[in-house]
Amino acid sequence: MREIIPLLLKGAAMGAANVIPGVSGGTVAFITGIYERLIHAVKSCDLQAIKLLFKGKFKEFAERIDFFFLLWIGIGVVLSIVSLARLLQYLFEHQPILVYAFFFGLILASVYFVGKQVHKWGAGPIVALLAGLLIAAGVALLPPAQENDSLPYLLLCGVVAMSSMIIPGLSGSFVLILMGNYALIMIDSVVKLSSGDMSALKILIPVGIGAVLGLVLLSRLLSWVFKRYHDSAVALLTGFVAGSLLIIWPWKKEETQTFDKGDDIKVEVVGYDWYFPDMSTTTFIAIGLMLVGMVAVWVMEKTGGAASESE
Repeated sequence: MREIIPLLLKGAAMGAANVIPGVSGGTVAFITGIYERLIHAVKSCDLQAIKLLFKGKFKEFAERIDFFFLLWIGIGVVLSIVSLARLLQYLFEHQPILVYAFFFGLILASVYFVGKQVHKWGAGPIVALLAGLLIAAGVALLPPAQENDSLPYLLLCGVVAMSSMIIPGLSGSFVLILMGNYALIMIDSVVKLSSGDMSALKILIPVGIGAVLGLVLLSRLLSWVFKRYHDSAVALLTGFVAGSLLIIWPWKKEETQTFDKGDDIKVEVVGYDWYFPDMSTTTFIAIGLMLVGMVAVWVMEKTGGAASESE
């Protein structure tokens, strides 16, 4: 019972993160210390688990997939999306610099605390850290590609769509824009399906298959990597998180693209123009919120450490 409230709060943080461009649920799972457990739980949702369920062995099924962990995290995510996420969305629309500043401080401090999970820094973890940093930063600088509706590419898009749940520092919708298929998948096909046009399934089914494959394969791959190359894996993901700071930097001008499909019009960010702020009241408030975010991570780290020692 003592574990339920922390899991609900961490799930709520994951749900709220999806409102902020550049922040993924995977990032929050990583910085709150549940990432590896989440990966192992998702990986365990396999054929063996399904067999246990159909045989009525509910206790064994729940133990195998860490059911109650997934349940409380899931409830937290859903509750956040329908409540707290709306508040964050409002704040993001009206005070984006302040919201970004808080998350920047949160993630900046997390880079240090997560990096502490590397047991021994050596050549391997250092190279992995730099690779993750360069990959995440490179994604933010890439120009959008052209639309592509070929089957292999749609499957790949499905894998990418799940990336924000699995790989910290990557926003699935942002990467879909870079791949050129955001409008095709998230607007064209969804609008067609909602109006009863089943031709949209030619796009959505391959994407859905890719999403499931991505979830299964990435969770298994990451679980395997964590077991055998823990320090390098943590260092790589720390680099991903650090690289995402480029997108979360509060002072930037967004380069947008309008997707106009009939009555459905969406404006999505396709790039950024970064700058340093002037010394103004808003800037000082933003810096203060950065510090609040950093302190919040410090408190979570100390509280989590104390809880672990008492168990």
